[in-house]
Amino acid sequence: MYNISFTPFPNLNTERLNLRQITDKDLNEFFILKSDERLLKQYDAKAKTYEGARRKLEELNSDISKNESITWGIILKNKNKLIGSICFWNISEEYSKAEIGYELMYDWQGKGIMQEAIKAVIDYGFHNMKLQLIEALPNPNHFNSIKLLEKNDFIRGANFTETDSSDGKIFIRVFYSLKNRLK
Repeated sequence: MYNISFTPFPNLNTERLNLRQITDKDLNEFFILKSDERLLKQYDAKAKTYEGARRKLEELNSDISKNESITWGIILKNKNKLIGSICFWNISEEYSKAEIGYELMYDWQGKGIMQEAIKAVIDYGFHNMKLQLIEALPNPNHFNSIKLLEKNDFIRGANFTETDSSDGKIFIRVFYSLKNRLK
């Protein structure tokens, strides 16, 4: 892995999507993405208020500027509206690996959008960031997320338990990984 820099921001394009940095202009959709109860069953990155969403967006963009993580907004080319996000975080230059995470507005699920986005981001991770391993920790009850990972050749590893520091709730996680096959 080389010295990571997300400046300038690496926009990615697919047939139907623009993957770009999320800005204040996207705040209305970002708030919906972070507060929709149907989505929050699968992940816990919620924002209870509009101001909370603004702070979360500032945090994501600060992490990008510090090259600690990168989050792309998923934008439909013909709508120019934020419908989801996909990111690399928990980046380890020492071990040439990162964790992938993603979320998509409920009404856009099941349309192949995340498949397009994940392929572009995996390609960026292996070719540009020179990652050797991409990891994912999906909710074990989020079957569509697991199916997406498996469709993209992620290999299931061990299950493990985790305790939420905010409420002490114990939950099971499942570990997936994808090795870089480029030489």
